[in-house]
Amino acid sequence: MANAAFMKPMNISSELAEVIGKGPMPRSEVVKKLWIYIKKNNLQDPTNKRNINADADLKKVFGGKATVSMFEMTKLVSKHLS
Repeated sequence: MANAAFMKPMNISSELAEVIGKGPMPRSEVVKKLWIYIKKNNLQDPTNKRNINADADLKKVFGGKATVSMFEMTKLVSKHLS
């Protein structure tokens, strides 16, 4: 089953837990909660919707970067899952 890895509950770093809550949770849930947080805090770049403008908590997850693309976000968030 191709989606088994995607559905497997992952441990979440303390930095990521500050944004989306404590794990473990599957990667799909992590991404869903990230988008809820991004939309709630209005962090999507209004001129380029593919970019996320990080607040202080997201910067910790994004390795200090102020702005990341959706694709980069997925990669950076993976480092916080084990």
